[in-house]
Amino acid sequence: MRETDGPELHVFFHDHFTPHATAGVYTAVATHELYDANGDRLDTDPPLPVSPQAFEVRPARFVLDDGSVHAYYPPAGSSGTYDNVLPHITLTRAVLPWERELTPNARSRAHAPWVALLVFRQGELPGDLAALGETATRTVGELQSITEPGVIGPALPPSLPPEVEASKCETIDVPADVFRAVAPWQDEMYYLAHVRDVKPPQHRAGGEKITEGRYAVVTANRFPRVPGRYVAHLVSLEGYEPHLVPSPPVGHETVRLVSLHHWSFQHDPKGVLDTGALLRGLVQSAGQDPNDTERLALRLPLPPRGDGEGAAEAYARRRLALGHVPVAYRTLSGELTYAWYRGPATPVTAPDVPDQAFEQGHTTSDHALVYECEHGLFDVGYAAAWTLGRTAALADPSFASEMTRARRELANQAVVIRATAGDPARSRSGTGPGASGARGLGGLLELADPAGLSLAEAFAAPPAEEADEPAPAPARRSRRDRTAGQAALASPRAVELLSATAARSARSLAEWLDRLTLLHGIPFSHLVPDERMLPAESLRMFRIDGAWLRAVVAGAADLGLHTTTDLDVDVHLRTAVAGRRGPGQVPEAGVLIRSALVRAWPEFPLAASLDGREVGVLRQERLSEDTLIALFDAVPDKVEILEPGQGIHFGIDEGDVISLRSLGGQDAPPLGEPLDAFFPDPDDPGDGTVFTRYLRSRPAGETPDVLRLRGDDGLVPGLAGAFGREGDERDLTPSEFALNLVNAPQLQRLTPGGAPYSPSGGTIPPTASAPATDRSPA
Repeated sequence: MRETDGPELHVFFHDHFTPHATAGVYTAVATHELYDANGDRLDTDPPLPVSPQAFEVRPARFVLDDGSVHAYYPPAGSSGTYDNVLPHITLTRAVLPWERELTPNARSRAHAPWVALLVFRQGELPGDLAALGETATRTVGELQSITEPGVIGPALPPSLPPEVEASKCETIDVPADVFRAVAPWQDEMYYLAHVRDVKPPQHRAGGEKITEGRYAVVTANRFPRVPGRYVAHLVSLEGYEPHLVPSPPVGHETVRLVSLHHWSFQHDPKGVLDTGALLRGLVQSAGQDPNDTERLALRLPLPPRGDGEGAAEAYARRRLALGHVPVAYRTLSGELTYAWYRGPATPVTAPDVPDQAFEQGHTTSDHALVYECEHGLFDVGYAAAWTLGRTAALADPSFASEMTRARRELANQAVVIRATAGDPARSRSGTGPGASGARGLGGLLELADPAGLSLAEAFAAPPAEEADEPAPAPARRSRRDRTAGQAALASPRAVELLSATAARSARSLAEWLDRLTLLHGIPFSHLVPDERMLPAESLRMFRIDGAWLRAVVAGAADLGLHTTTDLDVDVHLRTAVAGRRGPGQVPEAGVLIRSALVRAWPEFPLAASLDGREVGVLRQERLSEDTLIALFDAVPDKVEILEPGQGIHFGIDEGDVISLRSLGGQDAPPLGEPLDAFFPDPDDPGDGTVFTRYLRSRPAGETPDVLRLRGDDGLVPGLAGAFGREGDERDLTPSEFALNLVNAPQLQRLTPGGAPYSPSGGTIPPTASAPATDRSPA
């Protein structure tokens, strides 16, 4: 099977993996033969000795290391709707199911695996009535020599090595009637294992994680149709060949099996972790029209439009549609009123704000207030962003101290530049700040050159104040005005010095501001100011207001501005920090999800694309136990949310039918491509369903749940007939059978749209289209 979605992903299903040598004892014989140039043997009398060497191929048999298990489905400890799922386990060692051979019988097929995945419902195993995975530890010798009446074990060769007999294994006791009901027949086991070969890339665009490599997959033959807890055991069926037939031997009560690996899960159709239902619910808000294409926008629910809506109501509706919420606001004069607030996540494209609004340093947020003269109201969104940035900076001692130190170093450098501007002698002789009389480098040179002295001799010369004639008093310098000081700071040499000083502190500041740009440290109440904007079990898409991000960064970057000198050199620090910040770290759009799925699945499978190319996810993080945020570096035209869990699992589709995939061949669609066909045909009531036609019969009152794969009325020949195979050709290979039982995770695909900022009246265009639910393979 080959699947593509964005970067190509190749998944190949193989029937089996034939080992070079199966389990057993082998002998390698080394012989020596010498020949002359004519081809005559020279060692015939006496012949050279023969050297035999016996060795044993001993693969896993009674114990399976946990590292051999790559994944399994349903997940351990999970609770959900699994009645259409066939549990399976993926093994890292692809050859493992075929390293041992079962004794063939008349009905068996070649390459049948020696392991099987058995699924038991709570109450079926006497030693594990709650289906929690309880096992009993025994030695292999005890497994071979069972003395308990009515209990049978595997018929293994009696001559096992002593160290093997003394080793321990995990066992389960299965009532004989339960074993006969759920154990696959030997000719069916051929179809319940296959090899999966995955080629790069490692992650597909749909968010599904399928690791590159070659794996063995063992599938169960039982559906967990009855609500309750189940336990899945990977067991060895070596030595039980006579019992793997439709009419097995009787006369025993219990079958003792070796459990190589096990896990438990719960089938709960009404459980809160019904992943399929939760995914569908994410894109449908309760109580809203499913045809409403604006229901995924991050905004307050709009009130019904009245017949006699006035100008005030229309204005408020327009503000709500743009993503604003009313908040309490107290003016400087003490009056309590309300203002509009909107965070960085908007349902529409935000308006452009002049860059100079945040380029110059400020000490308060008043510059970022927006006042509507027509209605006498403030918009405090950008002012709140500036204040949030300043608060976040003050709350981080490392950033605050680094920023303060950088500003002080710049200010000190500016003072030196101003003090020495226009005084070449002072600058050359080192009599500026930090100099020490004639011991400056310039003074030492003056002492050394006329007398022909070396620098070492000049250091030993008497200090200047001990000279015969005292040095003249320096002339009184006039105080420079601000204009002259700014001119001094604008000289090329001053710019070079200030830029170098700023660059030394820019790296750590830039990294911190990059994180702030990704909304780290921003309280959730400022991202979603009203909980009605993101109710439980909902998803909301948004764009990012770039001006809001610039405001929050400016609030942090303005920390430490106190004097006019700080303001004069601020541009150098801003330039240095901007040069250090990482490229492409400014988000353009994102999604917020509040759901129980986030609590259950920390690595939430989500992907976005634009024009078929993958959109970068700058941040994907849980903000709380059930809330997740994802930020994208571009506005996607498609967002896909894949049902969490194992990337590929097996079962049947809604309606208890199988969605057919192409088997390839001449004049057929490419191998693995979904066909517009189902088996049995859901439009023909006479065909029934998989559950009514292809399950083993059970005693009256019990729900059939085990597949019947072989025989004239088996699923395999019936499925082969759906592809036009008749007579002796009514068969499928294990890979073909697995390919058509692939029950890919449910996919929710959303196609966001754009909407420009609309300061005037009118209907706001939608920002998210109605989602398309795709049950086809992801």
